[in-house]
Amino acid sequence: VQLQAFGGGLVQAGGSLRLSCAASGSIFSVDYMGWYRQAPGKQRELVALIRSGGSTNYADSVKGRFNISRDNAKNTVYLQMNSLKPDDTAVYYCNAVVTPHELGYPYTYWGQGTEVTVSS
Repeated sequence: VQLQAFGGGLVQAGGSLRLSCAASGSIFSVDYMGWYRQAPGKQRELVALIRSGGSTNYADSVKGRFNISRDNAKNTVYLQMNSLKPDDTAVYYCNAVVTPHELGYPYTYWGQGTEVTVSS
C-alpha cells in the first residue's frame, strides 16, 4: 500500500490550495484518512481527519478555513485550504488507516509529504 500526495506549493496569504492524497495497492478497506503537518522546529500535528462514514475532526487553528473530504471509490482524501496564513507554512503529510488484503488487519500508512509555503 502506498499513499501519494499532491498539491503543495507557494501561495500568498489569503490564498487557497487544494491537497490530494491517493492510497493505492492491494486494499481491502480504508478507515481514517487525514492530514498532518510539521513546521520547521515544531512537532508534527494533526490538521484534519475524516472517517469512512464521513465524520470529521479539525485542529482549532484551521476550523472554518480548511475542509477535508474523501472519495471512497478512489481511496483519495482531499484538503481544501482557504484563507491561508503564514503560520500554515509546513510540510503536509497524508495518513490513512488501511487494511491490506495480505495483512487482514488495519495498519497506519504515511504519504511522502508535500510542502506548503504561505508568504505574507
